[in-house]
Amino acid sequence: MTTFLSIYWLDILTTVLGLIYIWLEYKASIALWVVGIIMPALDIVLYWQHGLYGDAGMACYYVMAALYGLFIWKFKKTRKKKEPLPIIYMPRSKYLPAIVFFFVGWAVIYYILVKWTNSTVPLFDSFTNALSFIGLWALAHKYLEQWLFWIVVDAVCVVLYVHKDIPFKASLYGLYVIIAIAGYYKWKSMAKRVKADQH
Repeated sequence: MTTFLSIYWLDILTTVLGLIYIWLEYKASIALWVVGIIMPALDIVLYWQHGLYGDAGMACYYVMAALYGLFIWKFKKTRKKKEPLPIIYMPRSKYLPAIVFFFVGWAVIYYILVKWTNSTVPLFDSFTNALSFIGLWALAHKYLEQWLFWIVVDAVCVVLYVHKDIPFKASLYGLYVIIAIAGYYKWKSMAKRVKADQH
């Protein structure tokens, strides 16, 4: 048991924090960003130890993005009522820039992983990283569609983490897929109410 814990303790700890994070995200609680700062800071070490260099780099971004998200949710208000940002549908004007950014990000991260690391999974590691950029940006702005991005990211991560022998994290991301689907429908009902109030 001691040997098991000595091998997997960081995997287990970040998995527990991940469960707390996804629950807070589902509830649309601002506290998710606090956990979102601590968890990826620990993930940097975990992923680096397992050769997931893209994910380790992405975890650095997650820390910064969580600080950004915390600031947006805490201080950015709606113009008319000075209320917190509502959950809304992603504006159509944002789709093309998001798609372009995703493919450029995927290509750049893939190149970095192939050129400067010994990553054995550069294609999928770079894919999840690039799409995570979009997902975090959409979450920070409370766009409903952020859940769709995370469903794809989480599903691919399950396969990656099983392959890299990070079992608890793989299980967590499997659960993430289920919660992200539930979160999508919860946020969708909230977005519909916001849209109805605007008419």
